[in-house]
Amino acid sequence: MMKKKIALALAAMMAASSLAACGGGGGTTETAATKAADQGSGQEAPAKEGGQEAPDTVYPAGTLTVYAMGNPQYRQQYFETWLENHRDIAPDVKIEFVQTEGTADIREKITMTALSGATEDLPDAAMLDPVTIMDLAKAGLLKDETEYLAPLLDKMVDGATTDATIDGKIYALPDSVRPQVLFYNKDIFDEYGIDPETMSTMEGYIEAGRQLKEKSGGEVYLSYIDPTSKTWRYWGRRGLMPSAGAKIWDDNGEVVIGSDEGTKKALGALDTMNKEGLMMKTTIMEPALYDAINNQKVATFLIGAFWDEFMRQNCEATKGQWRVMPAPAFEGVDKAGAPVSQFMGIVEKGDNPYSELFRMMWYDFTFDIEAKEVWVNSMEEQNAPYSNPVSKEMLEDPFWKEPSEFYGGMSFREMEGKCLENGAENMAVTPQDAEADEIISAELEKYVAGNQSMEDAIANMDKNLKAKIGKAEVAQ
Repeated sequence: MMKKKIALALAAMMAASSLAACGGGGGTTETAATKAADQGSGQEAPAKEGGQEAPDTVYPAGTLTVYAMGNPQYRQQYFETWLENHRDIAPDVKIEFVQTEGTADIREKITMTALSGATEDLPDAAMLDPVTIMDLAKAGLLKDETEYLAPLLDKMVDGATTDATIDGKIYALPDSVRPQVLFYNKDIFDEYGIDPETMSTMEGYIEAGRQLKEKSGGEVYLSYIDPTSKTWRYWGRRGLMPSAGAKIWDDNGEVVIGSDEGTKKALGALDTMNKEGLMMKTTIMEPALYDAINNQKVATFLIGAFWDEFMRQNCEATKGQWRVMPAPAFEGVDKAGAPVSQFMGIVEKGDNPYSELFRMMWYDFTFDIEAKEVWVNSMEEQNAPYSNPVSKEMLEDPFWKEPSEFYGGMSFREMEGKCLENGAENMAVTPQDAEADEIISAELEKYVAGNQSMEDAIANMDKNLKAKIGKAEVAQ
């Protein structure tokens, strides 16, 4: 019966939308055994203030599987240690984080597996973004976490569950809320006598790029522009568009990107920087760009806070030179970038014996201060990924204000938290976003290649969105 329900829901979803679109070693304390939701009569109970009752359940032998992206092997280390510390309730449970290419890949793998009827092959949980949450929730493939999370909302940073909420129900557990920030090489700015504070506005940011180009004789670029889809991903959807208050669709789901003033403002700024030669044309997250950074040829990155891990892993030669500040604000919008949220969703697969066990793990990863600090120290030693916690209490701990050698004594963790202040709203999420991203990115790629102007690119985005998608279902 479960397979039939999922197949029917998926068939409806597939007809309506297209299928397209960072963890570590250390010990944990035995807090989860006293904080897990009790099982009752099979209905998972919500979290209780002051700690949750321990379940009587001993979880069956097997492997808890999680689909993830980035560098999931580090997160797996944390969860493996957690299991070792809780063998009283999970004596023979293993955990495996399966590497995927990204959230679009996760969405497609889960959807196609469920549609085939092989629900036993579905993962137990997965890392998710808002688009994937919307698609999978509408297909009945995610657990409803509203009741479980309700007592915990006041303990988490503002907006932690916003992007996982659909029609008043929360379909995933918050994993991170990371701001848009401006990374800049202080040594470069000092060498050329440019005040970084001028970059608090977008106009000032572009002017800083002009000064860098002039004073360095064209040797130093303000930033980069990627010839692939990542220009839309990082400069567009996650960066300049929300900062400028831009829209792809209006509140009724009609395509407006071609006439939207925010879009003209956002992509116009990108066009100005590119046409004036302030951007190095190179693929992000590849050796050529890291070499340019290490040779002090690229001065800034206006990007999500996740870029920290890539800098630490690949740019040791510039250790101590980098600083961070809030993202530049567009005149008339005056918002310092929009945060990007990531979630962990429990997959609805009928009789999932590990749903509550995974919630226990998530709870400690989110609220256990001592365990989280041990893990983060391990991440620092390995130059591995981690993000600021979503727990308000944890963020107040002095640990999250410690200075970083990579940032010349500045506390990156503290600045990441501060950069969440005055954040812009993210763009509206629709089930059509995956297909829309492909359409929009294709036009930007032609622009970066020099095959069309930005004006033509925007016009073609508008035309193709209307022709291929039409009206979108905008989440309210």
